[in-house]
Amino acid sequence: MTAVAALRNAETATNRIAVPRRSVARPLLYAALVLCALLTTLPFFWVVSGSLRGLDEIRSDPGAWLPQHVTFDNFLRLFRTEGFGQFMVNSLVVAAIVVAGNIVAASAAGYALAKLDFAGKRLAFGAVMAAMMVPFTAVFVTQFVITVDLGLADTLAGIALPSVAMPMSVFIMRQYAASIPDELLEAARIDGAGEFRIFFRIFLPLAGPAVATITIMSFLASWNHFIWPLIVAQSMSTYTLPVGLAATSQAAAHVTDYGLLLAGAIVVMLPVLLLFLFLQRYFVQGISGTGMR
Repeated sequence: MTAVAALRNAETATNRIAVPRRSVARPLLYAALVLCALLTTLPFFWVVSGSLRGLDEIRSDPGAWLPQHVTFDNFLRLFRTEGFGQFMVNSLVVAAIVVAGNIVAASAAGYALAKLDFAGKRLAFGAVMAAMMVPFTAVFVTQFVITVDLGLADTLAGIALPSVAMPMSVFIMRQYAASIPDELLEAARIDGAGEFRIFFRIFLPLAGPAVATITIMSFLASWNHFIWPLIVAQSMSTYTLPVGLAATSQAAAHVTDYGLLLAGAIVVMLPVLLLFLFLQRYFVQGISGTGMR
């Protein structure tokens, strides 16, 4: 028997052993994934079920999974709530400012930290990493004092501006920029292109997945943010959706209207789900390209 024939026989034997192992492992893996998916969706299912129940039914049996009588009264009362449209517009304006600011700031900072050489580059990247580790509760007093001094208290700009350059966005863009070959940029420089032209004509078109990732993450952070808008907004005209829903759901005799709150949670979730479904392909590519998977 030649060496080649012996090697083929060995590979055949290995495959014969590996096939039954894969046939057992794959169904177990799928079963585990399905179980994890069901556990993950259980809270969402309870919120949807609760939003379709009357307030008396929720109070009599808060832990029930299915409504005894399906009703859309919670959604009707939500859309009739005074100021609901204003809350929605405020949240959209704040989210648009935060998303646009993060795309512009993170793209420029990430490109500079990954592709340009300048003094203090390592120190700047270290500052970005350190800022990611600082909890919001440690800085919100300072942020509030600065916001008041700038005259931005009780304004949408005061709610949005502290989040227009999130350290996580800069980190994601820097990691993605580092994965782009230097030879591509060097070829453009040899052809006479300046840094601004390279940034806008070569880097940004290639950074689409990272931009999509930043868009989803910054929109999610702004849309769901509760503490900072609660501190800065001092009138209903500047309330965002989470703050407005919390205020209106407890307006009646200081008793929480859980039906209204659950219906509001569904409405708040919908824009995030739609944005993720629209950008999920680019989001996965962006996460893979930054090495965060």
